[in-house]
Amino acid sequence: MDSQKVDIFLITHAKYFLPQHLNYIRERLEVLDDSRWGMIMSADLKDPGTMLIVSIFGGHLGIDRFMLGDAGLGVVKLITCGGIGVWTIIDWFLISDLTRRKNMETLQYYLQ
Repeated sequence: MDSQKVDIFLITHAKYFLPQHLNYIRERLEVLDDSRWGMIMSADLKDPGTMLIVSIFGGHLGIDRFMLGDAGLGVVKLITCGGIGVWTIIDWFLISDLTRRKNMETLQYYLQ
């Protein structure tokens, strides 16, 4: 793939991934065929900042976990009211990194 496209992707999407993943993403995108560019740009990546806000206001209902695709944990969090509030508070600190890891899993699906 053209290095200019790779740079554009990394500039516009860097906040969606952990910093240690960016070099791997660059390497994989550079060897990727140009025909996959549209699929990669349309990948459903979640914004970590938005997920933090969702976790703050709806975390006790498990909405944050449902949005990340963790339906099982979302149900448990819903039934226990966020682990009686404890799990909700812990997720406030962990949800951004978890979102970035889930984004990496999503991108890896398209990079194969």
